Amino acid sequence: MPMTSTFIKPMHPEGIRFVAIFAAITVVLWLVSDFLGLVGLGLTIWCYYFFRDPERVPPDRDGLILSPADGIVSIIEPAVPPTELGMPDEPLTRVSVFMSVFNCHVNRVPVSGEITGIAYHPGKFFNASLDKASAENERNSLRIRRDDGRELAVVQIAGLVARRIVCFVEPGARMAAGDRFGLIRFGSRLDVYLPRGTAPLVRVGQTMVAGETVLADLTPLEE
Repeated sequence: MPMTSTFIKPMHPEGIRFVAIFAAITVVLWLVSDFLGLVGLGLTIWCYYFFRDPERVPPDRDGLILSPADGIVSIIEPAVPPTELGMPDEPLTRVSVFMSVFNCHVNRVPVSGEITGIAYHPGKFFNASLDKASAENERNSLRIRRDDGRELAVVQIAGLVARRIVCFVEPGARMAAGDRFGLIRFGSRLDVYLPRGTAPLVRVGQTMVAGETVLADLTPLEE
């Protein structure tokens, strides 16, 4: 692997216009003063970095539930999935991954299966690290069914400064674990509702890598 690929990551197309805007503002700032120009340059580099879209290599084994986002596990608790998904009204283990403005914000599917439902819910913009963000913030929810019939939910939640949830997939799409399905601008959180009886293999405070870190393992239920 070339050394440059360690530091320079490809950018998701969603970021092109934002980097262009930051770059244009930087040019204007540089005409005002060198100091402001350097500040603008730093912000432009940060914007590019925010929309980075590195390749990820999912573990090569069926039955694993992967993290859908980069970030830190902020909450693990029982909770009922969003009602708009039409899932059974019973608590499931919810694992929340908080993404700061320095994390990669491309979201990935945690398991292979079919997207059986997508539901957008408008809401508020509380800090995404707060527990009430799951119920009150703007969100976009996906319902995914594995080939064995077990289901889980993945919820994109807007944060304090996030004002745009992007979803690339539609109901009926067949996805492989680790495939990209969306992103959120700027700073946010993803909730994963594990299938009933599934225990998480992560702890609060653990650092997650989207499409690679294992959240849970369904294999013990299959044996």
